[in-house]
Amino acid sequence: MIYKIRHITEYKYNSPVSLCYNLAHLVPRHTDNQRCQSTLVHITPKPTYGQKRLDYFGNSTYYFSLEEPHKSLTIDVTSEISTDPIFSSMNLDMGVSCGDAKHLLKTATDPDVIEAREFVMDSPMIKRSEELRAYAADLFDDNRPLLSAAMALTSKIFSEFKYDPESTTVATPLNEAFELKHGVCQDFAHVAIGCLRSLGFAARYISGYLETLPPPGQVKLIGADASHAWFAVYSPGEGWFEFDPTNDNMPGEQHITAAWGRDYSDVTPLQGVIFEGGGSQILSVSVDVQRVEAI
Repeated sequence: MIYKIRHITEYKYNSPVSLCYNLAHLVPRHTDNQRCQSTLVHITPKPTYGQKRLDYFGNSTYYFSLEEPHKSLTIDVTSEISTDPIFSSMNLDMGVSCGDAKHLLKTATDPDVIEAREFVMDSPMIKRSEELRAYAADLFDDNRPLLSAAMALTSKIFSEFKYDPESTTVATPLNEAFELKHGVCQDFAHVAIGCLRSLGFAARYISGYLETLPPPGQVKLIGADASHAWFAVYSPGEGWFEFDPTNDNMPGEQHITAAWGRDYSDVTPLQGVIFEGGGSQILSVSVDVQRVEAI
């Protein structure tokens, strides 16, 4: 499938910002099943300086600075992505067991396993805890295949948490979202990762986009799509496998990966520092995922 993704972020300030420095994770990365064919980054006002690079996790990033006074900032990123079909007939009741996965993560010397160990540890927004471990422990029997258990955790969060955009923000702590049992895709992914790490497994956070289709007979609204988030768990010897607790499934061709890291703080779409600006700002975000053609 070929998709055209347009992600527009706009800030309006109460008074002029004299100087700002920004880092954007808005350019989708290459993965085993997707390729970023082209990207156009248009920033208004025109940046004084801009540079593309790969970060520590291999994500595409764009750093830019504005060194002239401005009362608004618009970042308009358009990318064309080609994705390969992902077959959903995987038998999750086979493969590495939970017990073997934990053992191999501690003892194996394979470079991929060594690299994955970083994702067992605490990260800025996800701290391991006894509460998170207890929430998922009965699903991860040592003899159960790890991927089967991860799917069961995905379904548990989907069933027991309520999707509620008004209940949390991007800064809501994991323990608060866990206690509320309310939140959005970011919170659900953080909870799942926290549970997995608390049990001794490696899990990472994935940000991206999800194509949404209108009801039959209705026209799709421009800008109606949104950024999305899910998680992946590492199975030693088998690789990384992705799960979406917001939708109770394993991501398919309609999930488009932008970036991955330890948690949301590693892949924030836009972060930076501004000087002045009146102390407050208005933020608006529009995302459109348009299917161009099937391949």
